[in-house]
Amino acid sequence: MATLVDTNILIDVFHTRSAFTEWSFARLQAARFEGALIINPLIYAEMAAGYATVADLEAALVPSLFQREDLPWEAAYAAGHAYLQYRRGGGEKRAPLPDFYIGAHAMVKNHKLLSRDAGRYRTYFPLLSLISPETHP
Repeated sequence: MATLVDTNILIDVFHTRSAFTEWSFARLQAARFEGALIINPLIYAEMAAGYATVADLEAALVPSLFQREDLPWEAAYAAGHAYLQYRRGGGEKRAPLPDFYIGAHAMVKNHKLLSRDAGRYRTYFPLLSLISPETHP
């Protein structure tokens, strides 16, 4: 089964040493052996901020390792409704819609999602197969 890799995992591995760096690297390696590692244009855009050139970004997110997948139209509806539920529940505007789109993408494509943001994904996409520090310590 393919795994959609959230930006926070990539930042752990490529940029910022944190308490999660080793966990993120190990889970990324494990997911790689179970199937394709997927990124989408939102994840690519979020990662772009950390690189001076496209060539540098491409060197990190090597297409032979990270398969690129377009955002599915079916995910747009699910993302919009999850975000609406979040806002109606008192969620702040600072939570970006792209996070909901990433969860919806994984859900409609039946991908696992590798992310440290378990709470939001678990709440708004409860059927999603999630790999997080909470689910895979």
